Amino acid sequence: MCTLVLAWQVFADTPLAVAANRDEALGRPSEPPARREWGTSVIAPRDAEAGGTWIGYNEHGLFVGITNRWLIDPPTSERSRGQLVRDALGHETAEAATRAVERALERDSYDGFNLVVADENAALYVEWDGQVSVRQFQPGVHVVVNVGADGAYTIPEHRPTVAERQGQNADAVRTALQPAPGETAGEWIDRAATVVADHDYGVCVHGLPADVAATEGPADHDFGTRSSSLITIGAQGMTYRFAAGPPCSNEYRAVEGQL
Repeated sequence: MCTLVLAWQVFADTPLAVAANRDEALGRPSEPPARREWGTSVIAPRDAEAGGTWIGYNEHGLFVGITNRWLIDPPTSERSRGQLVRDALGHETAEAATRAVERALERDSYDGFNLVVADENAALYVEWDGQVSVRQFQPGVHVVVNVGADGAYTIPEHRPTVAERQGQNADAVRTALQPAPGETAGEWIDRAATVVADHDYGVCVHGLPADVAATEGPADHDFGTRSSSLITIGAQGMTYRFAAGPPCSNEYRAVEGQL
């Protein structure tokens, strides 16, 4: 399912702070975040099956993250969405990366996705469901899940219960992570780590919901939150802490070789 929380232009010295959980089939192989040369120097995990990634940032301070998007009639995909994220990370700015994504959607077909591309000057949200929609995020806290972002959700007819619940969870996370008066980026990211690990918010996942598992596997016990990422980009540099498993039971550790 996946949950991505972005605080953009909220903290004066840290224009970009992210907390994100990756939900995936437990058997899908992946590599932890590391420094990679993907057209530019990048810190990102790697999907060992398709070669792309779901989250990362580069030496220019560009962040890219993606969630799946649930569609009623998904288009036939030719290329991994993670490859699209990897390609986007090869650009210097959010604007340039977004234009490259739009061009890629004209050339190849992809499964549905919600994509966030952000730097200190712009934060762009790209939705793809067979048609592309791009909008600019305003300064503030944004929460992106499979059904959409910030209260604007598309509920698929074939899974209304879990989709509505996911939207409610996202709204609860966004409310909980509004910045407190005087809160620093470091304090916020620590609080975000607690929220995305708290089962009361429903975004640390253990098993596929029954109404989803019944129609499209994998089996419910073979799916869940595989990892969690905490990223900050600001005047003091860029940091990445990674939990190699559900954050409710795995410690966040600093990624080595950071930019």
